Amino acid sequence: MGAAEPVVEERESEELEARERDEREEEEEEEERRELEVRDVEKVEVLGFEQQSNINHDRSSQGDVHVSMLQRLNPTNPLRIAINTKTRSAAPPPPPHRFQQAQNVRVGTTPSPSLSDFSQSHTTPPPPPPQHSQPRSTPTPQPAITTLNSRAYTNKISLFLFVVHMVGAVGLVGFLTFKGVQGLIQGSGSISRKEKRVLKYFLPQVEAASLMSITLAFAWQKAFRKWPTFMVHFILWNTFVMSLSAGILLICFQKPTTTGVGVCFIGFAIGNSLYACWITPRIGFCIRILIKSLDPVSKFRDLNQPTYWMLGFGFLWMSLWILGVIGALNFYFPPLVIISLVLSLMWTAEVMRNVVNITVSRVIALYYLRGMQSNTQFCFQRALSKNLGSACFGSLFVPAIEALRIVARALNLLEGEDEFMFSCAHCCLHVMQCIFRYGNGWAFVQIAAYGKDFVRASQETWELFERQEIHLLVDSDITSSICFLTGICSGSMCVIVVAAWTATVHQSFTATISLLAFFIGYLMTRIAMALPHACVGCYYACYAENPDNRLFDDTIKDRLALLKSRPDVLVPTPRVPRRFAAR
Repeated sequence: MGAAEPVVEERESEELEARERDEREEEEEEEERRELEVRDVEKVEVLGFEQQSNINHDRSSQGDVHVSMLQRLNPTNPLRIAINTKTRSAAPPPPPHRFQQAQNVRVGTTPSPSLSDFSQSHTTPPPPPPQHSQPRSTPTPQPAITTLNSRAYTNKISLFLFVVHMVGAVGLVGFLTFKGVQGLIQGSGSISRKEKRVLKYFLPQVEAASLMSITLAFAWQKAFRKWPTFMVHFILWNTFVMSLSAGILLICFQKPTTTGVGVCFIGFAIGNSLYACWITPRIGFCIRILIKSLDPVSKFRDLNQPTYWMLGFGFLWMSLWILGVIGALNFYFPPLVIISLVLSLMWTAEVMRNVVNITVSRVIALYYLRGMQSNTQFCFQRALSKNLGSACFGSLFVPAIEALRIVARALNLLEGEDEFMFSCAHCCLHVMQCIFRYGNGWAFVQIAAYGKDFVRASQETWELFERQEIHLLVDSDITSSICFLTGICSGSMCVIVVAAWTATVHQSFTATISLLAFFIGYLMTRIAMALPHACVGCYYACYAENPDNRLFDDTIKDRLALLKSRPDVLVPTPRVPRRFAAR
């Protein structure tokens, strides 16, 4: 038994050693396994860090390329504007730490580094260096381009009033024509004889004056386009001759009515001759502008079609209108009714002239501003629809403003001893100058091109003239005066023919028919002369909008330089000497 006990203890010690050895082996294996796991995790984190750093490097290199490309772009380039818009978005927040340190640490013990701490200490990338922000360029604001195809109707109230007026005028003319026919057929003997006498000795002369005025209108327009230099001088002095001849002829009939009308013609002829002498220094520049502004007309073969349509409609309407005038003789208050018909005809004819003006202005303005060759028929339809309200508004106020402005200038010529009258003349002239800014004939160019209302177009056009410092040059232009004198010339020629005819058949109608023939001849000619007038207006207005256009030469620039060096070229308005005005 004593020998067996050591053997048993020896076996137990061997088993214990074997057990401890197994435990140590298991611990070693566990430690090796943990080390392998740590190495694998470390390798993965390192690879991830390298891949992330490569991605960041690629992004930074791509950003440098984008920045370099962005710097080479124009600040107004839409691509740069889009890139700047994207770069202005908020920067992404910094990526959160994937691993956080253990917070529950026992006091008095040193915590062994855990796997997360180990991975964080090896995998957390260093903070990126501060990047210098690239300067962000602000795009230059571009001016808004006004549309050339506005679909809005302009001056709707004026358009409504004109439509109502035309409905009333057509109804009144139709009713008066019916009354004239009724008096001719069913009237008493005296009324029937009066109607027949009027139809026989009144209507043929008026119709002849209408046809003659249309013929003269086309002749003048064609002549101005072919020989502008000759026609400017010819109209200035031929109007003087024709109006003087018409006045002398009417005085020769030795009747009070014809004598009064003849004196008016002679007085106008004297004023015309003085005006022709006064504007002599301006004629050369006017001819150069007229020649230059008529150059685009040859590029549009159908540009005269609106004039044909308006003159044809004008002839038909005047034929019906004269029947209404004849019927008014057998109606209540004949003078009042005839005056109403005359005012209606004046507004209608002025609207027809401005419709031609707007049509030609749109065609020529689009050629100057955009280099486009527009369809004349489309522009004519637009003038008869969308821009008709502005034509009606301008036709109603522009002649009145121009007439009052001329009167104010005439009153301003008097420099007498009466300070009150002199100050009133200056005040009236200043008021008319202010009104002229908001209502002038130059507005039809912007009405035609941009579809603006009349007052706005007048104001902006005059501001363009003042910005380019050509307002004095535009104000001294004599093209509108030449067109006006052309109408006077046609009217005087119609008076000479019709007065001589009427004096031989029925002399008592001479004064009335002479005035009516002059009125018809003037209105018809002004409709045809709207084409050269619109061309000159487009030349000035489009030059003020873009003086560097290659379609404009140095005519205006040279004239401006001459005016700055010699202001007396504009020929200041002569005034009545004080010694004569004091009397």
